[in-house]
Amino acid sequence: MILAMLALVAIAYAGICAWMYSKQRDLMYLSQATKADAKDTDFGVARNGVMLNGWLVNIGQPGAIIYFGGNAERIENMRDEFAKWFPQSSVYLVPYRGYGASEGTPSEDALLSDALAVFDQVQARQQGAPIVVIGRSLGSSVASHVASQRPVAKLALITPFDSMTSVAQSHYPWLPLRWLMQDRYESTRYLSNYAGPVLVIRASKDEVIPAASTDRLIASMAKPPQVVDLPEATHNSVDQDPGFGRALSAFVAAQR
Repeated sequence: MILAMLALVAIAYAGICAWMYSKQRDLMYLSQATKADAKDTDFGVARNGVMLNGWLVNIGQPGAIIYFGGNAERIENMRDEFAKWFPQSSVYLVPYRGYGASEGTPSEDALLSDALAVFDQVQARQQGAPIVVIGRSLGSSVASHVASQRPVAKLALITPFDSMTSVAQSHYPWLPLRWLMQDRYESTRYLSNYAGPVLVIRASKDEVIPAASTDRLIASMAKPPQVVDLPEATHNSVDQDPGFGRALSAFVAAQR
């Protein structure tokens, strides 16, 4: 009887693991709340038959900023704030494939490759301009990857993490996610050799990214970043803290 019960538990656990493995991208990428109409966008990047449709703020300014948003974030809602915070920079907001008005289906390989293409298009559009890259949550890892592959002048990371695997494992400690995860977003590996200026904005009441995950990312960097800790902010409210915009605008405006 005991052996039979243990066998049933093992089968049930294996079934849960198999279901999590097959459905993990549906659970990871929360794009439904971000959907937008392509006719309402004003900037695009063509990617092998997939169109990434986004927005351009402060067109014609000498500086350039690329923003990679958080999971489930409607990045177009930041247009007014970015216009005010970065008056000397054109700001490019391009949703991930499958998000906003962008076509396609998200995956780690696709998002990272798309991000490099966005950078390349901005670089070609504003030749000679220093390009600042800002990433929030999921976007912090995308931004980190871009910084590892392209000449990013400055890098700002909002509520960042060391790897998606470690974050997921902290929320589901009873699952072997280190073996199941397909999309790992290993930010510590991406940033191991980046030597440019880095700003890290933390939310002290972050309920999504464990503090230890951000600590490990900071400890892994080639040189210590500037860290701004917002004591009352949560993961989803960090952009509403008065210190958020001040920290970003000061970082972008500062001389290297």
